[in-house]
Amino acid sequence: MPAVTFAFPILPGKEETDRQWMDECRGTRREQFLRSRQRMGVSREVAWHQATPQGTVKLVYLEADDPQQILEVVGTSDDPFDRWFREKAKEVHGIDLSQPLPGGLPQIVFDGPMP
Repeated sequence: MPAVTFAFPILPGKEETDRQWMDECRGTRREQFLRSRQRMGVSREVAWHQATPQGTVKLVYLEADDPQQILEVVGTSDDPFDRWFREKAKEVHGIDLSQPLPGGLPQIVFDGPMP
């Protein structure tokens, strides 16, 4: 399955807001979240917080039919959940998902051999 990983800065003091956002996606908004990801062809989504000297970064790993299309779908969808998701991304990360990512999409620099 194709995959992609994104790194999003978390605005200072927004780590707990991000955790609550993800809790909502697993809890009260679970069905909406699952429908959204199904529409995008996402089969797996995992997120981590990584502390760095420049602040906390959220690492997001997605497995999907077409990983490069995910941000386009999330950025243009009129679905109420997707609009809410974009609002939360702006609040937590300071990134407007309806616009191209600053710096573009991630690029693979190493895909090493596995035993």
